[in-house]
Amino acid sequence: MSSSSNTAKPKLACEIAADRVLVGRLAEDGLSLEACAAHELAPGTVVPDLVEGNLRQRGAVRKVVEETLGSVAGRSHDVIAIVPDAAVRVVLLEFDTLPSDAEEAASVVRFRMKKSLPFDVDKARVSYHAQKSDGAVRVVAAVALSSVVEDYEAAIREAGFSPGVVMPSMLAALGAATGEGPTLVVKVDARTTSIAILNAEQLQLFRTLENTRGVTITGEQLAEEVYPSVVFFQDTYHLNIEKIFVAGISDIGSAAPALRAQTGAEVQELVTSSQLGISSGGSVPRWRMAGVVGALIS
Repeated sequence: MSSSSNTAKPKLACEIAADRVLVGRLAEDGLSLEACAAHELAPGTVVPDLVEGNLRQRGAVRKVVEETLGSVAGRSHDVIAIVPDAAVRVVLLEFDTLPSDAEEAASVVRFRMKKSLPFDVDKARVSYHAQKSDGAVRVVAAVALSSVVEDYEAAIREAGFSPGVVMPSMLAALGAATGEGPTLVVKVDARTTSIAILNAEQLQLFRTLENTRGVTITGEQLAEEVYPSVVFFQDTYHLNIEKIFVAGISDIGSAAPALRAQTGAEVQELVTSSQLGISSGGSVPRWRMAGVVGALIS
């Protein structure tokens, strides 16, 4: 959801989550962060939603963004803005063909989604990525109400920064994932659990589920939520999951046995110590940084 014609990728990323603001600055090697910070938000300050205003206290959000981003930004002002998954609908679509003209293709994608959204697609921002697959065109589309996106952008601009790119958290986090074979990525946040399955550099499944337990979800509960998606993928593509990445829970050890029992796959944290950077540690929880890290290193 680019909001700027500037093609240079920002070196800063700022995620406004339901419960905190997380930021990072990319290192010169392009593979890790050289600085990061996080600051909690009071409950109810941000309430992620597809149709209602998300920033219930925009002044408070602006202040936290200004303080947190300011602590790592240096001279940079261009930012990748990362918004909650619950504020964006991500849809996988398949077409026989798409028009070569970008504007016409975007209209076709919008029309296809029109009846499946709880809001008017003409009042929404739509961004999509298309890849050819088995003679068809597979499209990953992200759509959000313009008013919802603009609220997040405004808070960042009022803090003195320029949100040149806007991304939902899970799509941002996928930039940190690796693996050619079928790979399951699970990301937990304060209100949702997002599930993605990648294979051969393509996104083949994407779901965002309501998560009333937040980051306190147990490994067994997480495996239970993930299981239907795993079964659907296996039945549809006749492939088995080979690797699992997990983000958003502090104790991956509690989730690994249950997820491994379902799939037999290796389970590991999505964000590694090397990606977060040696000097970036401190009090910032690595397991919460998947969106920021993925957006910057991808």
